[in-house]
Order: sequence, then C-alpha cells, then structure tokens
Amino acid sequence: MSLNRPRTVDTVIIGAGQAGLVMSRLLAEAGREHVVLERRATLGGAWQDRWDAFRLVSPNWTTSVPGYAYDGDDPDGFMPRDELIAHFRAYASAIEAPVELETAVTALDPVDRGAARFEVTTTRGSILARTVVVATGPFQAPHVPSIADGLAPSILSLHVDRYRNPSALSDGGVLLVGSGQSGVQLAEELQAAGRSVTISVGHCGHAPRRYRGRDVFWWLRQLGTVGAGLGVTLPTADRLPSPAARFACNPQLSGHGGGHDVNLRRMAAGGVRLVGRLVAFEGTRARLAPDLGDNLRYADAFFDERLRPLFDMYAERSGETFPPAEIERFDYDVPEVTELDLAAEGISTVLWTSGYRPVLDWIHLPVLDSFGLPVQTRGRSSVEGLCFIGTPWLLDMGSANLVGLVRDAETLASRI
Repeated sequence: MSLNRPRTVDTVIIGAGQAGLVMSRLLAEAGREHVVLERRATLGGAWQDRWDAFRLVSPNWTTSVPGYAYDGDDPDGFMPRDELIAHFRAYASAIEAPVELETAVTALDPVDRGAARFEVTTTRGSILARTVVVATGPFQAPHVPSIADGLAPSILSLHVDRYRNPSALSDGGVLLVGSGQSGVQLAEELQAAGRSVTISVGHCGHAPRRYRGRDVFWWLRQLGTVGAGLGVTLPTADRLPSPAARFACNPQLSGHGGGHDVNLRRMAAGGVRLVGRLVAFEGTRARLAPDLGDNLRYADAFFDERLRPLFDMYAERSGETFPPAEIERFDYDVPEVTELDLAAEGISTVLWTSGYRPVLDWIHLPVLDSFGLPVQTRGRSSVEGLCFIGTPWLLDMGSANLVGLVRDAETLASRI
C-alpha cells in the first residue's frame, strides 16, 4: 500500500481499452463519479501492438458502442489497425472519458475506510474507491511456451506481439506456431510476400465468413442479445470440456480482402506446409506430434458441431427468411511428419502465435482461479464492489468480441 495520502473516487476503472471506455460511458450516463486508469502513454489499447497490416476480424458495424455509433460508409468492411485505433481514440474524446494515461496499477488491496472498500496503488499515487472495475482485457502477457528454450540461437524466435511486417524478418522461411486467427492471417501475408511458410497446426476450429447470407458475427450477435428469448444461446464457460478450454483459439477467419474464409486444407493445396503440434526443439530440429490429421478433422467439424445447429435453430425460430445453407467443403490430404529440420528447410524464423495470458497477480484479493482468471458471475466477483469486464467467457462465447462486450458492459453497469 502507498504511504502517500490517497485521493478518493467512487469508482475506478482499470484499463482504457474498448472495455474500459464503454464502462466509462455507461457509468457517466448513470451519474457515477469515476476515473479510468491506463498504463500506456496513448489510447488505443492492445490494438497498438498488432502488426502493420492487421485488420479487424469482425465487421465495422461491431465497433458501434454506447454513445458512439459507427457512421462510416463501409459497415460490412473490416477496419485496418490504425483506423481502429483512431476510432477508439475519437470515442474517448467524444464521451469525454476521464482517462489518466501513464498510470499503471501495481496493487489492489482491500481497505475499510468509510465508504471506500479498495485501495488502488498506481505509479502516480493511490486512490481509495468504493467500486473497482478491472478492464485490462485478455491481451496482457505474450505467451511463448518453454519449448522455445531449446531453439538454436541462429533461428529468430519472435512472438506475434512484436511482429510488424515480412520485411522486418530475416530472409528465409517462417515456421508459424499456432493456427488460430493470427496464425492463418499471417501465413497468408507471409506467403504473399514470397516467404516459404510452415504452420504447426493446433486445436483450432474453422468457421465460414458468412452463413446463410449473413456474416458469422451477425449470428453471434443475435444469439448473444435476443437468442435467449427464442431458447437459443451461445455456449457458456460451464459447458466447456475443461477450464483450460477458455484459452482455446477463436475460429479461423480473416477480415482481409473484404473478409473471407480461411481453410487450412486449401492453404496446403496452395503451397503452405502443415505439420502437427510442436513438441520440442533440439537446436534446429523440431519434434512434432503425429496429430495433424486429428487437428484438421477437428477444424473441419468445428462449425458443424458447435455453431451451425445453433444458427439454424435461431433461423427456424425467429420467423425470418434466410437463404439455404451453402458451405464450401475442401478435401486435401496432408502427409504427417514427426520431425522438421529447420536448417535443411531454409527456415530462419519461428513466429509464435500462441496467444496471451492474463497478468492479474497485483489483485490482492481471493478472486482468481488456478489459471489466473477472475472467478465471477456476469462480471461481478465474490468480493462486493470488485468487477471485471472485457474478459473472454465472462458470460458466454460472445464475450470475446465487441458485440458481446457491449452487452456484458450494459448488464454489469446495471448491477453495480
């Protein structure tokens, strides 16, 4: 705790990404005194860490937030990184969010001082608050598995968080570890730049960009906002096979080229090499699990088993008319290998698209599980006054996208 005399604010929002800004707007509408603390020097959240050619995977209309509707001329397009950053900076200005930049939170402790229940210790002093909303998001610490330690120093090892464009990499081929949204998008980018690309395929599902005439995010929005009234809802965390499944990758999609499907088998037919899950590095040799076939079959079946039945049920019960389902199937057999010699294959870079992990150990209250994720119900923890927003699976599968965020924030704001 800080030795300096703290100031007092009713509600502290930690994080000024889209989640923190949406909460700020909703609390302002309710007349709640609050402040938004942001560790970065500029607004724009984790979008500022994305690569140069990054595009939003959800359509532009999903960027409509309370008090700031998308008013561009391409609602079904997909914003590039810099436009997305500018959009949320403009949002912060439009709603006059009380953001304090370059203010990193180092500790959150319980206190009992009048109405205050928490002391928020920051790099600029301490704040006493009755309510704290943690809106730091899922993209905090780049995750690189320990197997990277066995990689030869002659091979560049880089997490996607630090990747910017193909020209910044060493000459030669690239091994992408991970086949989620970032992995498949970067595979397309690197191959287009003339690089030889190999993907170590993980357990990631495939979904069509559009289904029955609508973008897949339209279906997710409908199920997340009005589906319950029709008895059709998105999967929730308690229906996952294990708590660790909350870290699973999002379905493979791309917002490039107007938005398109990404199919690993099609990519393989087009020259991208696919291999199984990376098990270990021994210098320039990579040992691989013999699970490529299983992982491709999982990707092929994901939409049909997890989402399509829900979308079709919604279509049937909504009374709306949709065109018949047409899903492109792509068959291409890929040989299985269990070892890859990076030097012999001319691979000079290993690019990790292995996701991120939360860093919430500065919260000195019993609200985190063994995975470091918050234990909460619709954003509220078991500690009165301590809340979370912008966390994947906060309510359901849709909580990870912008549409789900707005719904979750409105629900939380009404219950604080």
